[in-house]
Amino acid sequence: MKVLVTGGTGYIGSHACVDLIEAGHQVLVVDNLSNSRSEVADSIGRIVGTRPGLEVADILDARRIAGIFRQWRPDAVMHFAALKSVAGSCREPLRYFQNNITGTINVLAAMQESGVRNFVFSSSATVYGDPDACPVREDAPLRVKNPYGRTKLVMEQMIEDVAAHTPDFHAAILRYFNPAGAHPSGLIGENPRGEPDNLMPYVAQVASGARPALNVFGNDYPTHDGTGVRDYIHVVDLVRAHTLALEYLVRERRQLKVNLGTGVGYSVLDVVAAFERASGATVPLRICPRREGDSAECFADPGAALALLDWRADRSLNDMCVDAWRWQSRCAGS
Repeated sequence: MKVLVTGGTGYIGSHACVDLIEAGHQVLVVDNLSNSRSEVADSIGRIVGTRPGLEVADILDARRIAGIFRQWRPDAVMHFAALKSVAGSCREPLRYFQNNITGTINVLAAMQESGVRNFVFSSSATVYGDPDACPVREDAPLRVKNPYGRTKLVMEQMIEDVAAHTPDFHAAILRYFNPAGAHPSGLIGENPRGEPDNLMPYVAQVASGARPALNVFGNDYPTHDGTGVRDYIHVVDLVRAHTLALEYLVRERRQLKVNLGTGVGYSVLDVVAAFERASGATVPLRICPRREGDSAECFADPGAALALLDWRADRSLNDMCVDAWRWQSRCAGS
């Protein structure tokens, strides 16, 4: 299939491009490069032997996005393009609403105009807020705690409404827990502009000496060591589920909504200890007050993804740390 990937030079999108091309699909990336670099497309090409096409465009530019769809005529869309920082969304909620929600409307409108009927959406476990119990199933209550999570929930609801009222439109909503790690080649990984918002790249930068210490936001949560517990999933496992979800939509011609996680929770301090073992480096810590919008514990029940997609996460926390360190070491040496 011809698959248009929004945000395809970003962290998760770039790994998805690798998996799609390896599965035999043709890929066109649409990205505004606000948090990525055009050279990522070259790195994807080095991994798989085929460089994906790249259109530098913003999903807020509805006319440009519609033109790309008319010109390329994709069979399916994987939609990763979004602002993704919980803390950033608390500082600038309107910017997040405009970019994530309006941008998704523009993508869906371009799909509708061009007759594209298969849509894989990058959602988030933040839609669950503070879950009543873990592991979290897809039917758990939805009660977002921050503007970022609300944008994901609103986008999910929009997509479901479009699917309910558009014949032959099929969407997969994939709720991520915490992607981590990098491609084993060391050629692509998480390399945000400015200060990282996610734990693993921040730990990696501290371990490499690029940052002085890791800020641990809260050590008084009701968890085994007082720090927040999350479900970390290797990005290579995560993106494999996207290709399987796309194939499910084409084969089954029905909607899909699943959690993507390992079913195991690790605390911040667990991750730091695993990274120190994998890298041989020391990660200095600073204990800080809790961060607005964070919850104590959240990890997945991935049973639905296993049942519907025959998918499970195979890579360990150690694998994530080893691959992230390989990527960070390459970045530090470049």
